[in-house]
Amino acid sequence: MRLDGKIVVITGAGSGMGRAMALRFAKEGATIVGTDIASDRIEEVGREVADAGGVMTPLVTDVSKREDAEKMVRTAIENHGALDVLVNNAGIMDQFQGVATIDDDTWQRVIAVNLHGPMYAMRVAVPFMKEHGGGSIVNVASAAGVGGGAAGAAYTASKHGLVGLTRNTAFTYAPMGVRCNAILAGGVETNIQDSIDMSKADQEALQQLGTWHASMPATLKAEDIANLALFLASDESVRISGALIAADAGWLAA
Repeated sequence: MRLDGKIVVITGAGSGMGRAMALRFAKEGATIVGTDIASDRIEEVGREVADAGGVMTPLVTDVSKREDAEKMVRTAIENHGALDVLVNNAGIMDQFQGVATIDDDTWQRVIAVNLHGPMYAMRVAVPFMKEHGGGSIVNVASAAGVGGGAAGAAYTASKHGLVGLTRNTAFTYAPMGVRCNAILAGGVETNIQDSIDMSKADQEALQQLGTWHASMPATLKAEDIANLALFLASDESVRISGALIAADAGWLAA
């Protein structure tokens, strides 16, 4: 029971990596506030957690909206009197567009979900954690957060920004016991591909990106990311902060 008694917020918990985290964390004793933009998906995961003997409050949330992101953190604090772990997992892809073809709507939506959302949540979570002995923040970034060949301009910029937000938070709040780490996820078998409209893809950019994608050693399962997130959420990683940990089957080693 590595998270016994811990109060955890997980965004994007309705599917993929977030769902795997919710089930894994609940099995380890966490009480979860799980959020997702899709009400049917998050309600279903809530039932799965309950059927497995866990505790999860499902919450419909659009993390790109400041009010929603703040509400989910406050819900955990108000309902349970604590917040030990925040996992910023929710994310969307772009359309593999470079800067020559990126449209405003795609740019703004991807940045809003992938970068503004975590910032909004952290801005509420960190003050509480500071006042209550610390806590752990796990940001699900990407291989795109440290390189340029994994996705289009919007997704790449959003994940680079999340890496910077992670490291600044880790350094700034280290004396207060607030830890912040990022997972550099490689190719993971999830439904994030559903957010891609290939009819809008920049074919020239896609062809160039494909040269790096061809070097991907293997794809991961959602559970692989959940296991790493569990370690970073738990007290086993109490001296780890500001780390960028690749979970990519060795892709970034190329």
